[in-house]
Amino acid sequence: QVQLVESGGGLVQAGDSLRLSCAASGRTFSPYAMGWFRQAPGKERDFVAYINWRGGNTYYVDSVKGRFTISRDTAKNTLYLQMNSLKPEDTAVYYCASGPYASSQSRRYAYWGQGTQVTVSS
Repeated sequence: QVQLVESGGGLVQAGDSLRLSCAASGRTFSPYAMGWFRQAPGKERDFVAYINWRGGNTYYVDSVKGRFTISRDTAKNTLYLQMNSLKPEDTAVYYCASGPYASSQSRRYAYWGQGTQVTVSS
């Protein structure tokens, strides 16, 4: 089994920055890719970014390009999401996920964290 634990969420003002972390553990942890998704109240869970765990290739949804950066530390089994120039529309619960595919589709990911709340006030 794989366990994912997110941290780093909080309440910030528009224009501020936050860095989310996702610590992975478990003897079977060896993903092909990890991703970040977010879910705003009353909305579906949306893709934010993914990273190829070994090669480091990344992919972002258009709305966060140039503002968010996904990265990983393979030695620490930790995934990050650096979020700059935050906007009120970025408010959501942010989830990390791992799995055997690098995909923007949530169904492609096998393991999920519990989520961390990010609230951006205007």
